[in-house]
Amino acid sequence: MSGRRSRDKGNRRELEFAQLCGGQRVPLSGAAGGEFCEDVLMPNGWRAQVKSRADGFKTLYSALGNADVLALKADRKAWLIVMTADQFLEVYRTIKEVTLREHSDNPPAEPRGTA
Repeated sequence: MSGRRSRDKGNRRELEFAQLCGGQRVPLSGAAGGEFCEDVLMPNGWRAQVKSRADGFKTLYSALGNADVLALKADRKAWLIVMTADQFLEVYRTIKEVTLREHSDNPPAEPRGTA
C-alpha cells in the first residue's frame, strides 16, 4: 500500500475508534511528541494507540478464539490484554458508571467564602 493510502487508512481507523469510545483523535499524532504522541484521547484520560493491518493480526484473532480476553507477555515486558471492542466497551462503560456514581455520592465540598 502506498504511503498516502496507508496514512489515510490509519487516520480512518483512529477516527473510527475515537467515535466508538467517545474520544478525540489527536491530530498529527505520529509527528507530535510528548503527551500528544498517542492516536486517541479517551474521555476518561486514557490514551490509545490504534493499529490497523489487512491480515497482520491473524494470530491474535486465532489465539483469542472464543475467550473473553487474551493475555500476552513478552520477556521483560508488561502484560497486554486483548479483547473485542464489544467486551472493551462493556468494561469501559461499567467503569464510567461506577466513577460517576462515586462522584455523585461524594460531591465536592462547597468553597468557603471570606464574608
